[in-house]
Amino acid sequence: MDDEEARTRLLDAAEALFYAEGVQAVGMDRIRAESGVPLKRLYRIFPAKEALVTAYLERRDQRWTASLREAVAGSADPVAAVFDWLGRWFSEPDFRGCAFLNAYGELGAGPAGVLDVVRRHKAELRALLGDLVGPDREDLADQLLLLAEGATAVAALTPGPVPAVRAREAAHVLLNASRVG
Repeated sequence: MDDEEARTRLLDAAEALFYAEGVQAVGMDRIRAESGVPLKRLYRIFPAKEALVTAYLERRDQRWTASLREAVAGSADPVAAVFDWLGRWFSEPDFRGCAFLNAYGELGAGPAGVLDVVRRHKAELRALLGDLVGPDREDLADQLLLLAEGATAVAALTPGPVPAVRAREAAHVLLNASRVG
């Protein structure tokens, strides 16, 4: 196994374990055991747990954001497509809320690399929503972000598409009100 394969195996194990059980609950030895990567190589690739958590979140951000962008691309109603995509995500059997806010909730403002990834992820989601509603509508994009984040938090406690459906309905109220005003 070369370093790239070892890195992939480590990140796969970290993502599954950190998302399901939490960053604090999972030690490096557990990541090593689940990945099958020797401990010495694990620490050569990720010298500290913070580096592994940061890499896990960066990879998750890339995949999550790409999937969402793909879902809204070419949609006749891209804002609705955001909430429809969220509803599908909330309905996945292993859904456990937002990995970024979960990590931040566990680690707080401590590890700078982790906090940076969390902030970038949320800024990218806000930018995507801003692109959908158009320029000079920052307030509307901020409101849609609050709806998406709120739906995600509610869905973490009550999985299923209902929080996304309700947020989608609220988003359309906001969109209609912004057209009138």
